[in-house]
Amino acid sequence: MATRREKDAADYLKKHKIIELMENLTSMLFFHRPENPREFLVEQLEQLKISQHGGIKGPSLFNNSNLDAVYGILDPTNQRYITFEQYKQALTTLGIKDINASPECVNENRISHETFKTEAIQGLQRCSATYKKP
Repeated sequence: MATRREKDAADYLKKHKIIELMENLTSMLFFHRPENPREFLVEQLEQLKISQHGGIKGPSLFNNSNLDAVYGILDPTNQRYITFEQYKQALTTLGIKDINASPECVNENRISHETFKTEAIQGLQRCSATYKKP
């Protein structure tokens, strides 16, 4: 059974999203492999702080070309849409947890490239926002 101190530590980590922050920073380090890891981490934390105040988007591993590639894999015959199930699976694979359950054209089961990218970008931004909302 966890001691009071262990429970307090776990609560603190959860409240301040420390685990998520460390996972994001570690992933970015492995992905970018900067020459100066400390300087890179400071830059990422500064970018995160600015994004918290609405100045710029937060750091993310995925850019537009990555999202285009994911969509291209899901739509190899260039139908210009994917199914809702493909949309959910792709966003989950990208690490997005709170997926919009009713994106544009969900009733037709045809998620466009634009809708996919918009939802992915917004979801990735929510994932990288490891700071507490002001």
